[in-house]
Amino acid sequence: MQAAKRIANVRFTACRLPPECNERRVTDMQTILMDMTKGVDEAQMAQAGEIIRTGGLVAFPTETVYGLGGNALDPDASRKIYAAKGRPSDNPLIVHIADFEAIRKIVTDVPEQAEKLAKAFWPGPLTMILNKSSAVPLATTGGLNTVAIRMPDNPVALALIRAGGGYIAAPSANTSGRPSPTKASHVMDDLSGKIDCVIDGGPVGIGVESTIVDLTEEEPVILRPGYINQHMLEAVLGTVHMDKGLIINDPGVHPKAPGMKYRHYAPKASLTIVRGDAARVETKINELVAADRAKGLRVGIIATRESRADYHQGIIRVVGTRAEEITISQHLFAILREFDDIGVDRIYSEAFDSEELGTAIMNRLVKAAGHQIIEV
Repeated sequence: MQAAKRIANVRFTACRLPPECNERRVTDMQTILMDMTKGVDEAQMAQAGEIIRTGGLVAFPTETVYGLGGNALDPDASRKIYAAKGRPSDNPLIVHIADFEAIRKIVTDVPEQAEKLAKAFWPGPLTMILNKSSAVPLATTGGLNTVAIRMPDNPVALALIRAGGGYIAAPSANTSGRPSPTKASHVMDDLSGKIDCVIDGGPVGIGVESTIVDLTEEEPVILRPGYINQHMLEAVLGTVHMDKGLIINDPGVHPKAPGMKYRHYAPKASLTIVRGDAARVETKINELVAADRAKGLRVGIIATRESRADYHQGIIRVVGTRAEEITISQHLFAILREFDDIGVDRIYSEAFDSEELGTAIMNRLVKAAGHQIIEV
């Protein structure tokens, strides 16, 4: 089944600059906000496409998170993306396409594995790493000779890609290190005045970034977990490995994906994950919150619908239900941003370990917590 069919059934519920940009700080730009929550507006889309074609930046919705887009084949546009986000210049950008045949211009060859994955999951939340062609500038790939490519499953995103020339480089549309944006308002909070345009397409459907799988190795390797999990990939390709840097809690073992070595998704407050038996987790979080409140701290708790009643103090936010993990991924980043807005000092969260979407949720949560985990 294609990812598009699965996602259609989802219920929606409401650093440093790269060296070349040090003297080109992007501030005080007039940012246009386009409303496409009811569908693609052709006139506005033509305007947004022209911004991309002429080297500007447009933030847009996908099914995962909002992306910050520029012309992927224009090195200056890619540099603008790094500058606007404050993103390290060795962290590659993902090239978004709207038609499979577009891939042939930007890679040296299309392996059979890529064709199988595209047939199964595109459009959808899967990014493939392939060997790049000379058409893709090194400014887009973080200096690597490989390129990350995906086809998003969102009509606004696909229309923008086509209007913008067919190749849009887009990381998440947030200040580097902050929680990823799942609403247009999140993008405006971070990037208003720094980019040309934001397209509001409403809340996203998944809430965590795409799965990244490297097809340049002898066997496929998952470099970032996402909605498309290991079992789903193996059903199409056979054996697929998880990057050791993602599954081994060892500071000496680093993820292969350059971006995964950086601090990501983090709220302003200290975030700690408490993992273990559910009853012990709830007891431990209540103890920690009581101790912090006694010190005069404002404390937030990330709970689920199942556990909400077991917490008795602090600022409690329900992230979703364990019965439907998609509800957790949809709301995680928004809740971290909400805690920023209300100014909590510390946050405690339950863990979300599972072999399905939980792997991706925990990957983001652990990064946001700076690996601060209490086992009970």
